[in-house]
Amino acid sequence: MGPGAVVEQVYLIRHGQTSWSLSGQHTGRTDLPLTEQGEQQARQLGALLHAISFSQVLVSPMQRARRTCELAGLGAQARIDPLLHEWDYGDYEGLTRAQIQATRPQWDVFRDGCPGGESPEQVSARADQILAQAQAMPGRVALFSHGHLLRALAVRWIELSIQAGLHFGLDAGSLSALGYEHGSALEPAIELWNQRPLRVDA
Repeated sequence: MGPGAVVEQVYLIRHGQTSWSLSGQHTGRTDLPLTEQGEQQARQLGALLHAISFSQVLVSPMQRARRTCELAGLGAQARIDPLLHEWDYGDYEGLTRAQIQATRPQWDVFRDGCPGGESPEQVSARADQILAQAQAMPGRVALFSHGHLLRALAVRWIELSIQAGLHFGLDAGSLSALGYEHGSALEPAIELWNQRPLRVDA
């Protein structure tokens, strides 16, 4: 991300389960609450995060992300960043991948974007803006956001095209971390990916 970086690590936290993340429906602007399972996931994320001291905590404006942040114990420190909203799915809002592919068999959001919503180029530019903002923050930064946007952030951090986001699955209620190989800002790396707390019923 460049030699001027001062941030030590950027933690990516995907919100807990919602009814649509469970059903596989694309959830962009629809402001859904967490399910009971999603709230439990958020509390369990707190166990992973409690030992980490964050210099900044930024959260998407959507209630599913804000509630996850709150239940994880970082709500008092958080501030809303509108750039952290999910991909705008436009005409595909609320549809599953299978429903979309029924009319566009090879469709993939990272390659094709969404009619009436955001293109991959637009989301890539937004991801770069978020990362440039985080890069200028010392210490460790936590970003509470959404699946497709967090995947975009990860691939842009390691200087891949946004199309590579297809290959980075990310579960609800998961924790990932971006940092540097050998501590060098010239060598951005993914240090942790898709770590999940133990299941409630485990």
